[in-house]
Amino acid sequence: MKIAIVYNRDSQAVINLFGQLNKEKYGMKTINAIKEALLANGHIVKTFEGDKNIIQNLEEFMPGVIAGEKPGLVFNLSYGIQGRSRYTHMPAILEMIGVPYIGSEPATHAMALDKVVTKMLLLQHGLPTPKFTVLDTPEDPIIENMAYPMIIKPKDEASSFGLKIVNNEEELREGAKVIYEAFHGPTLVEEYIDGREFNVGLMGNSPVEALPPVEILFTSGEKIYTHDDKAHATGDRVSSICPAPLTDAETNQLQTLAIKTFKALGCFDSARVDFRMDNDGNIYILEVNSMASMSPGASYVYAAKQLGMSYSDVVQRLIDVAYKRYFGTESHEPTDTGMTTSKDKAFKYLTNNRDKIEDELKYWTDFSKSHDHPTGIDAVKKKLNERMLKLGLVRTDTSGESGSYALWESKAGYQGGTLIVVPIDTHTANTNMHRTFRRDSEWLYGDGIAESSAGITCLTKTLDALKYIRKLSTLKLGIFAYSDEGQGMRYSGKALVKISAKASEVLVLQPGGSGGKVVLQRRGMKKFKLLVERDTDRVGSKSGTKDAYQWFSERFEKLQDFVQPIRRVDLSVKDIHMSSYTMMRPHQMEAILYLSYLDQAKANEMEDEIKKAFKTTSRSFHCTIAKLEERPPMMKRGSQKALVDKMEELAKEWNLPFDTDSSLIPTAAGDIPGQIPVVCGLSPSSKGLYTPLECINRRELVEKTLLLCQYLIADK
Repeated sequence: MKIAIVYNRDSQAVINLFGQLNKEKYGMKTINAIKEALLANGHIVKTFEGDKNIIQNLEEFMPGVIAGEKPGLVFNLSYGIQGRSRYTHMPAILEMIGVPYIGSEPATHAMALDKVVTKMLLLQHGLPTPKFTVLDTPEDPIIENMAYPMIIKPKDEASSFGLKIVNNEEELREGAKVIYEAFHGPTLVEEYIDGREFNVGLMGNSPVEALPPVEILFTSGEKIYTHDDKAHATGDRVSSICPAPLTDAETNQLQTLAIKTFKALGCFDSARVDFRMDNDGNIYILEVNSMASMSPGASYVYAAKQLGMSYSDVVQRLIDVAYKRYFGTESHEPTDTGMTTSKDKAFKYLTNNRDKIEDELKYWTDFSKSHDHPTGIDAVKKKLNERMLKLGLVRTDTSGESGSYALWESKAGYQGGTLIVVPIDTHTANTNMHRTFRRDSEWLYGDGIAESSAGITCLTKTLDALKYIRKLSTLKLGIFAYSDEGQGMRYSGKALVKISAKASEVLVLQPGGSGGKVVLQRRGMKKFKLLVERDTDRVGSKSGTKDAYQWFSERFEKLQDFVQPIRRVDLSVKDIHMSSYTMMRPHQMEAILYLSYLDQAKANEMEDEIKKAFKTTSRSFHCTIAKLEERPPMMKRGSQKALVDKMEELAKEWNLPFDTDSSLIPTAAGDIPGQIPVVCGLSPSSKGLYTPLECINRRELVEKTLLLCQYLIADK
């Protein structure tokens, strides 16, 4: 599974540095040790600083899941960058964006970091803790009946920062002043418990497991475990032993108190509780570390080793207990446990291979597939053919000299079955500015990524899943891939009409609408090229004759007046080019006209009007009209209903977004004979289609692939 290790070390990337800065940092040795342990257990791992960029970084690494899919986890080592409740910052962010993580919730970290709140909770639960009071300022009086020596420390710091023994009033005030100036907050004062010091690590949730107690041994100096001791700045003054030399009753008492403390604060997954035992055997809870150190030499890891757990085992165990808390099973359990149907297994296969789906998309996007780039198109054809044959499909087309399409069939053939249609080229012209694949947290970019690459990817990964569940060879399935979409299917269109007539249904992998929409209706299109020429005429002449552009514009405006009353017919002009000699009025003009329509009869009527409008009678002008493309409309048909109803039923079953839509853009779906049920828009929706910013949604790539796969499996 995907695991992100999040920590605070070098980055202070915030909008403003404001407040108490964090003094706790994990070393890279520990971070790398955790990473190596996770990799050794088969996880996909990345490390991130816990700063303001964490949301984008996590979304890129582990994008939003679809319903029923398990997300990755964050291995939280983040102590925060600044502020009094900095332990809470990363868990709160992760909860807000919906990413599971190891460790306690924000409220627990806030209570554990505030030592006064911790002690009040302990007292409320009848758990023993040393007598204490709080000095809001160094001059505040001690109102509790407390005896020296005392311990002073910042009210809401960790790692024993500012920890000190004071033996009289003067030392108390001086120490409190140092804490106040260094940490800008109150001082916790508690009675010093002379005796032995222990800590107990805890692991798990239901049940909570207490690790063997660790005893802290002091060979010199004061018997307190300071920050310098923890940072190994005081040599060998402090050591530890585990299991601690205790009676069974004492061990049981420490572990029982640790578990009760863990539950009193609402801890999850792991923590460490620190204790003192006085010379009479009385036990006192000092504090709770809600983020026990994961350093390989830390007491938490040391105690776990006494149970036979390696460092890698400890790391994996924390993954398992957090995963089980979120999802009810441990992460290492087989992913297909309870998966008995082909649909279940296909779902697991696709969702467990999301990275491979995006890698596949990158592979196809990085080919230059412009319709006027034959070298790039030939490379795609070759690679796609290799892929189909490797999957066990059989090539059966005879596409002639043009090589404009290819047809592959399963071993069962496609006649009376499903034909999938996918374009492999793009409308964009070939340039030296090919934009290769790139991703951000939500979108996937690249030339033709929506127009063709996403459809190819949905197809190939669906076929991979079908082969994985051993269904591909038995399905009646055909694949029609064509390479002249950018030329209006000039060569492949007639072949598709014949080939699709043998299928019982056709699915077209062109972009759908956002929100899981598939397309049931598309407009047709006629594309004309006009060339207007006239006699040359000098600028400023008084001939009174219009130039080429004026002559064209006047007639085009009259056509628009004719179009307006006709429903669902639109006429537009683009790519106007004019030519003129020096000091001459424009004598030649080229323009491309687009006629968009649903009603074929109205379109034919409009075509006649275009020809009439630009018919020339004057000897000064000459106009040539050529029809470059004609794409028939995809009309709604009653035969679609059963197909769409089945898709909608599957979408509900797998909690996928689904709806239907119509589109202005013509596709191969218009070439499918009227008696054949056809659905288009079965690849992800797009933004910026046909532009340099063309992109698709990362989640939709998986959703549309899953819908296609589940449809092909269902009832077949």
